[in-house]
Amino acid sequence: MIEELRGRGLAVLAHDWRGQGLSQRRPGERLKGHGEAHEHLVDDLTALVEQYRDRLPPPRLAIGHSMGGCVTLLALARDRSGVLAGAVLSAPMLGLRTGPMPPALARLAARVRCMLGRGEDYVAEPPIDPFTLPFEGNHVTHDRVRFARHRAQLAACPELALGGPTWSWLDASFAGMALLAHRERLRAVEVPVVICAAQRDTVVDNSALRRAALWLPRGRLVEVPGSRHEILMETDERRTFFWWAFDDLLASLGDF
Repeated sequence: MIEELRGRGLAVLAHDWRGQGLSQRRPGERLKGHGEAHEHLVDDLTALVEQYRDRLPPPRLAIGHSMGGCVTLLALARDRSGVLAGAVLSAPMLGLRTGPMPPALARLAARVRCMLGRGEDYVAEPPIDPFTLPFEGNHVTHDRVRFARHRAQLAACPELALGGPTWSWLDASFAGMALLAHRERLRAVEVPVVICAAQRDTVVDNSALRRAALWLPRGRLVEVPGSRHEILMETDERRTFFWWAFDDLLASLGDF
């Protein structure tokens, strides 16, 4: 991904969110996807961009996937500095598919668990074993090569792995998504935002993505046919839709 961006002549700033990648996690519980208030994550992103803005020549575009897409959109709705010229979001977490349990009930369950002191329990028991997850039936990609490369990365650096979200993570996520379910908040985003929706997403609720694209003043929805949740880990044919959207937005900004 970074190589593809560099191939377009772009400088790239990448980071790991709190509790993910090689960023700090709670000792002895690295596999747990802990909850972090969305305000903290937005603050982190804002501080990061501000710290490096002089080393990032314009136009500055944000790319966010899933939870990162949600946080990026929250940051754009809050920030009026004009540091970012636009964003391309890959399957942003603006709504979750919660299976047989309605989203409202899932949100209530997460809130109650946290109030009872059970917020650090895994949502799914037993938790996922990221080191033995099979390709067959996975929810993220049709591409065997990229899936295998991801597994090889985890084998080489086990500290990268996550075993699944906790109830506190889910509670914090619902709170962040709720803010973006208000038309007025999205109306405040002045820069162009392209939302790429994975047609076969079993993680994110695509109806929330369509609604957001309509409410954003300069929003655009691009549906990636046949894609699972991780669009940028998908087959080259499916990834092409993301790059078409990205290149089109970049060209439209010209000498911003």
